[in-house]
Amino acid sequence: MAKKENTQEIGFEQQIWKAADKLRGNLDASEYKSVVLGLIFLKYISDKFEERYLELLAEGDGFEEDRDEYTYQSIFFVPPQARWSAIAAMAHTPEIGKVIDEAMRQIEIENPKLKGVLPKNFARQELDKRRLGDVVDLFTNVKMAEKGDTRDILGRTYEYCLSKFAEQEGKNAGEFYTPTCIVRTLVEVIQPFHGRVYDPCCGSGGMFVQSTDFVKHHAGKINDLSIYGQESNPTTWKMATMNLAIRGIEADLGQFNADTFFKDCHKDKRFDFVLANPPFNLKDWGGDQLKDDRRWKYGTPPEGNANFAWLQHMIHHLYEDHGRIGMVLANGSLSSQTGGEGKIRQAIVDDDLVEGIIAMPAQLFYSTGIPVSLWILDKKKKQPGKTLFVDAREMGTMVTRRLREFTEEDIAKVARAFNAFRDGTLEDEKGFCAAVLTEEIAKQDYVLTPGRYVGIAEVEDDGEPFEEKMARLTKELGEMFEESNRLQAQIKKNLEAIGFEM
Repeated sequence: MAKKENTQEIGFEQQIWKAADKLRGNLDASEYKSVVLGLIFLKYISDKFEERYLELLAEGDGFEEDRDEYTYQSIFFVPPQARWSAIAAMAHTPEIGKVIDEAMRQIEIENPKLKGVLPKNFARQELDKRRLGDVVDLFTNVKMAEKGDTRDILGRTYEYCLSKFAEQEGKNAGEFYTPTCIVRTLVEVIQPFHGRVYDPCCGSGGMFVQSTDFVKHHAGKINDLSIYGQESNPTTWKMATMNLAIRGIEADLGQFNADTFFKDCHKDKRFDFVLANPPFNLKDWGGDQLKDDRRWKYGTPPEGNANFAWLQHMIHHLYEDHGRIGMVLANGSLSSQTGGEGKIRQAIVDDDLVEGIIAMPAQLFYSTGIPVSLWILDKKKKQPGKTLFVDAREMGTMVTRRLREFTEEDIAKVARAFNAFRDGTLEDEKGFCAAVLTEEIAKQDYVLTPGRYVGIAEVEDDGEPFEEKMARLTKELGEMFEESNRLQAQIKKNLEAIGFEM
């Protein structure tokens, strides 16, 4: 059975989440998110420090308090009063909140890369200090919780808690979290083996985490990728910085949060891969102030919708002769003609950049139930003049009444289709996929909705003769009508019995 990345409750992750839920009290999810994620980060850097500290102690040269012995190995230096042992010793005192806040401040002083990133809100009155002490105890026992690399355990916990916060925050979740199954689908299709990876609206950094996991799963090294990103929301930017550090991922997210359209932190850089889930149909993005921007190679995006501004920004940041994009867009982008969007889409298709479009099922996001599409662009397509359309709207599995998940098998099926398409071995499958010439897309007025091209899946013949089937179904329908009439009569009778007439 496929592992459900977004929802499976396993070991330490679930323990931490349950403890965090008790800790919440009167705090909003958006507020106590920083408390929980901050603690995970603090425990992580303390564990990595202690591991190196014991190595230096064993060497016996007296360098265990030498800051340089840590930083050259990309390990954050943790001063004595900020080490987990000092925090654990104060877990059940009224001052535990102040102790943690001070630890965060001291770590920022010692590590300029973390300046202004770590949360310092543990002393606030609304935070139950007794429960905070219980959570500290739970973190103290992380190494006993399960065997394995502490970084991996805490990294998984960070991702797990992000998904649970996204579930709680609902419509605001899109600001910081893209469901893992969607990120995995993009990564498996884009295949970022080595080179520069960029996300201009990186949220909490999920695209980068999955990209580096992809490399590791294919026997590569994290260092094969160079990570670049940007995020406008200050809280989310801090979360991304911590999320990547906890995974041991070196990244350039800019020196602070910033609006990608107006302050491009990587203005003159070009990338091999772009992975992104920009805000859907963003209205107030400042398009009226950017009419002559050099990024709008294929046409000026409308002021009331940033979809094609995001898309062109990403194309602009690819290398001149190669580069792939995998991005999430609202389905309106596939067919809209308003504000010049149709002409922009046509120009991008005619420039032979669109390698594939994947129509995804509804209910994949915590923030919205609407279905989305995945755009796959490539400056050096393996199949020039063709585009692969995949209709995955009926795929996925409902894991709650409101949430669907793309399974490992679903992701693998889509990835196989793209691999076969690139190899020239793809066989069109009605209702699922089709390789289409650009000339055919032009005949459809450059509408990119996969359903137009893949057709309808053939229904397997059940062997029942048509006349017999119609007779049976007609009889069953008549029985249903009779039952409906009986129930209506009973309801009418019950209403009359209590003095109401229909």
